[in-house]
Amino acid sequence: MKPTNSLRVRLLLWLVLPMTVFIAAAGVITHGNAWRTANLLQDDALLSAARVMAGDIGWEGNTLSAPISPSAIEILRTASRDQVFFRVQEIGGPIIAGTSDFPQRVPDVSPQWYDAKVDGVPIRAVSLIRPMYDAGVTRRVVISAGRTLNERDALALALWRPQMFYFAAIVAAAIVLVSVALTLELRPLTRLARGLPERVRTSSVRIDTEPLRTELRPIVSAFNECLDIIERKTAMQRRFIADAAHQLRTPLTLLGTQLQYARRQQDPERLHETLTAMHQSNRSLVGLTNQLLTLAQAEAADYTQFEGVRVDMRAVATGVIEQLALLAQRRRVELVATLAEQAVVMGNEQLLTVLVFNLVDNAIRYSPEGGTVAVTLVGALASVTLSVADEGAGIPDALRDKVFEPFFRASTQPGSGLGLAIVREIARAHRAEIRLERGVEGRGTAAVVQFPMG
Repeated sequence: MKPTNSLRVRLLLWLVLPMTVFIAAAGVITHGNAWRTANLLQDDALLSAARVMAGDIGWEGNTLSAPISPSAIEILRTASRDQVFFRVQEIGGPIIAGTSDFPQRVPDVSPQWYDAKVDGVPIRAVSLIRPMYDAGVTRRVVISAGRTLNERDALALALWRPQMFYFAAIVAAAIVLVSVALTLELRPLTRLARGLPERVRTSSVRIDTEPLRTELRPIVSAFNECLDIIERKTAMQRRFIADAAHQLRTPLTLLGTQLQYARRQQDPERLHETLTAMHQSNRSLVGLTNQLLTLAQAEAADYTQFEGVRVDMRAVATGVIEQLALLAQRRRVELVATLAEQAVVMGNEQLLTVLVFNLVDNAIRYSPEGGTVAVTLVGALASVTLSVADEGAGIPDALRDKVFEPFFRASTQPGSGLGLAIVREIARAHRAEIRLERGVEGRGTAAVVQFPMG
């Protein structure tokens, strides 16, 4: 099994990946904040040292002097052994104190911080201007102080690294806690999976949803519904096989008996009669087999997800009526058709032809001589309704549901009892509703099939 198919792994990924992105973004922001804080602290120390140096400038007669006090240098000393630089110089005049190697910048606005290099080593520096007055003349002195960046870098890392450690600890703790929680919460499913094989062997498989978590109950309920459907389908299949075996056994036995009888006959006339009977039995057997295959095809059909083809029910009904016109004429039954111009449904034309054929064929066979079979097709905005009504003896209300069961027959008329069962399964496959009603003026039976509009 691939790791990505594991629910536990996928949930962990859904947790870890967003947290990783968040922590990466937080790390970038924290890193920037740490460097800004370190820069501010360094700039503040430089300015403090420069102001102390500015306070040390004084007059010695007409000459400026700057005996830099140790406290100014001490402000810039660090544990990282940064190099400290300073320079005091009158603008346009000589250097009063400091070293000429230190790059001094005359600020546009005092104070002003800037970055520079001394012997290729980057430093951070600040310059400020102090005016000095002498006999009504103002002399401007630039005081600059600088320091290498070791302490600044160490401070930034000291501020940033603990934050990243805390973030990583949070992710690790979340992974451990979620893994433990998932293991504990998924234990009911694990126990259920282990117990299902034993339950399958001992009883009907149904899962109690009460002990499960709320999120798992819909899944288990749907699983139980699927099991119900499977059991119903299986029971239907078993019953169908049993009924089909029973129905086929009789004609096969009869055909075998006729075959044995024919083998013993010497009289050509009796042999001809026996072969004729065998031919009739074979036709009945072929018809029964075809109906069984049609029923199986209809039961297996499922057009709930079928976009399918548009079928013109008017053309289907017209074709069936033309096929059965001779049968109706022989039985002296009048076929009356009232067909809408627009009656299109979505589905399988072959199965829909079988549906209409079985309904009209049943109506003709159960109508008395001189009776009428009315085929009506009505098209509406949302549905297409097919009605086939006869003038036969009718079907009692108590038997109307049973006549749709395979091999059930409500009369002594010859037949297999599969016609209406086939009709029901085809109707179900096409999401149609079928019902039996009383015929015109309460006589006979009307089979009504209502299709959704195609």
